[in-house]
Order: sequence, then C-alpha cells, then structure tokens
Amino acid sequence: MLPQPAANADILARRDDIVAGLRALLPDDAVIAEPLRLKPYETDGLAAYRQVPLAVVLPSTTEEVAAIMAFCHAEGVRVVPRGAGTSLSGGALPMADSVVVGLMRMNRILDIDYADRCAVVQAGVTNIGITQAVAEQGFFYAPDPSSQLACMIGGNVNMNSGGAHCLRYGVTANNLLGLKVVTVEGEILDIGGAHLDAAGYDWLGLLTGSEGQLAVVTEVTVRILRGPEGARAMLAAFRSNEVAGACVDSIIASGIIPVALEFMDRPAIHACEAFAKAGYPLDAEAMLIIEVEGSVAEQDFLLDQIKAICARHDPISLKVSQSAEESAAIWKGRKGAFGAVGRISPDYMCMDGTIPTSQLPHVLRRIGEMSASYGLQVANIFHAGDGNLHPLIMFDANDPASFAKAEKFGAEILTLCVEVGGCLTGEHGVGVEKRDLMHVQFSEVELDQQRRVKSAFDPGWLLNANKVFPLKGLAAE
Repeated sequence: MLPQPAANADILARRDDIVAGLRALLPDDAVIAEPLRLKPYETDGLAAYRQVPLAVVLPSTTEEVAAIMAFCHAEGVRVVPRGAGTSLSGGALPMADSVVVGLMRMNRILDIDYADRCAVVQAGVTNIGITQAVAEQGFFYAPDPSSQLACMIGGNVNMNSGGAHCLRYGVTANNLLGLKVVTVEGEILDIGGAHLDAAGYDWLGLLTGSEGQLAVVTEVTVRILRGPEGARAMLAAFRSNEVAGACVDSIIASGIIPVALEFMDRPAIHACEAFAKAGYPLDAEAMLIIEVEGSVAEQDFLLDQIKAICARHDPISLKVSQSAEESAAIWKGRKGAFGAVGRISPDYMCMDGTIPTSQLPHVLRRIGEMSASYGLQVANIFHAGDGNLHPLIMFDANDPASFAKAEKFGAEILTLCVEVGGCLTGEHGVGVEKRDLMHVQFSEVELDQQRRVKSAFDPGWLLNANKVFPLKGLAAE
C-alpha cells in the first residue's frame, strides 16, 4: 500500500469554519460535507486507494471556481480538481484535509465554430459529448479514451489523454487550441484561443498533462475535424503475443499509419467476446484490431498492404469487416474491454507504460514471464501502434498479499518500459500510482527542475498535492 502523508491537524480542527466559508460562496446544494455523501468522492478509477475528503464543492461557473480557489488559498486548504473520477492513476484521489472541486456541473457547450473548426466547452463536458454536439454537421472530436462515455474534457487535458485513434489523430495536446484556467490564488487566465498558435511561451503545452497541479481548467477550446469518408476495421489473429508484437512493428516500419492499431491477448479476447459477441478469434493467443479510413479505394489499398504484412507473420486468421455494423461490433468489444475484464477478476490494476514499437516482442515476453513468476494473470489490451501498453494485472484487493504482489508486479513492468527506452506513462498520468517510480525515469536534478515549475505556479503546494512527485524530498510537504 502506498504511504500517504498525515493530514494537516490545523485544517481538520477548522473544518466547520472552512465548510461554512464555502457555503457562503455557493448555492446550498453545491457544498457537500456530510460523511455519507462524501463517500462517492473517496476514490477514482484506480479504486485501490481511498480517502474521504474534508468537503466537496460543485461549482457551475468559472467565477465560482475562482471564488473557491481564492478562499482555499487564503485558508491554506489543499484543493483536488475532479471531473468524472475515471483516472486510473489516482489523479483525483483526495486527502483528508482537502476540498474536492468537482467540475461535473460545468457541462455546457459554449460555442461551436464550424468555419474555423473549433468548439469551446466547459471542463465538465464528456469526451463523447463534444462529438455528439458536432456530429450532425459531419464533424468529430478525435481523442477517444475507452472511458469516453464518462470522462470529462477537463480531466483529459490534465492527463493529456489519448485513445484508440490517437495513432492517426494524436492525443489531447494535438487537438487543443485554448484553455480558461483558475490559478491557486483565484485569478482567471485565458491561454491560447481559437487559432493555431499563440505568441510567447507555450503555456498551453505546459498546462496540458500537468495533472491539475498548476491550475484548475474550467473551459477548453478544442479542434474539431471533418469526419472521414468511410472507415473499415480488420482483425488479425496470431499464435503468440511476441509474433503479434513483431507484426505491429512491421506495419509501423512500413510507413503505413492506420487510424488505429490495437492489441489484445488471449485473456482479453475471451473476456471481450463473452461481453460483446464481436466474432473475435477464440483460438488465438493474440489479436490486432486495425482500422483504416478514406474512400473505398483508399481503404482497399491500405487493407491489401496491411494484409500482406500480416501474412509474413503466419497469422491464424485475417478478417476484414464488411459493414458498418461489423466494425461497430469490433469496436464495442475493444471499448468495453476494461469492463469485460472486470467480469473475470475481482480487481485489476491497469498499467500505462509506453515503449518503442520495436521492443514490443521483448516486453510482451517479459510480461508473460513476470506473470508466471508472480502467479498473477495479466490481460494485455493496448494501443499497439504507438507502443502505449495497458497490461491489466488481475488480483484480489481483499487479499493484502495479492494486492502487494500486484503493486510490485506493476512497478516491475513500468521499470522495464523505461529500461527499453520508453516512459512511465502514456496517457493515464503519474498520479499516486507511479509517484514513487519517477526516480526510475528522472534524475534528482530533473525532478528538482519540475518541482520548481510546480512551485512557480503553486508556492504552497495546495493544488493536487502529494501526486506526481516522490514524497521523499518534498520540503514543501
């Protein structure tokens, strides 16, 4: 179990006064302080770690967020921004002496500009909600995390989320034009806007992926894209994880960049087929989902090229979807993968390391060896095209020994990712999960430089504290 710092006794002693101060700023139903009503906010998608916060506030406007931040700053109270709570790294995990700022009521589409291909939305709009708002005009928002039905755009910005189609369209940072944020002192700032670039330093780049540690995101200006002429998916089944990994590397090395290139191993295939009935090959040890788009002629050309590459790796089967319904079924299985695995294991940890695609065969082999060594089953489901691994380590959270093994196993996988030239996280963030592994990738000098950036924005370390950086050496803590 990850160690957590003790709560600030002074803040806890002043709890009633702090709650009263928050109630003076917001409508009656926007402040939650009753123990039972706080329980839903004690954890996020990581689920393994829990802590009830001091209070939860639910603002509806940027101005309300600014008032909350100014009050908490004056009182020395720590703040944890929260969207839908789908973080898989503990990014929205509260502390006992913290106020959670829940942004789910900030769910309005503020402006859509089809001529300039952008939309301005509040931070609590869901990822899929943006596409739904523009789909009638033939547009879409590209990043598509598996949790896109629930996850919110503010959280996507904080974690720089990706998704299955980020191989072609990029992650959140590549589809972002501007932000409205509130500083720890309560100042409202506009960063970027409805244009491709802004003068001066790249503040937008710095804030994206900063995990809510530098400011609270309240509005987001995103790039919207014209929908493709058409798309088709194909399934390629193989006899081993290593062979499927080698095929991925061959596809990318050929210069062909599919819209999506996803990997699933045997446990994932069986779990997802039982859930989605998508026609997945149950005799395979590993499977690739490959999608291309364009005109029918473009699709045929790309699929023929990809099938020829796959054939060099002796596939068990190759299947190209023949209708939009077949493609939808294929993606239903993949998008529901995390939930499907939850049906065969009481708990799982989803890792998020990223590696060069050339290292896929080696890393997948080593994960298999680690799985046997730890006695814990793994389902591998990930964005293979850009080497963003998502091994799901299955364990029982009610068994402390099983939990401890899962944590150690996950740390070993992430360390391996760094050793082969990758990094600790691709899209889930560091949060608390990878916090104490940061020294694996960064030297103490590099960590100190990052801490200085954090301190420049938040001198008192009140914003989403105790995340990202190893607790050892945090003088401000």
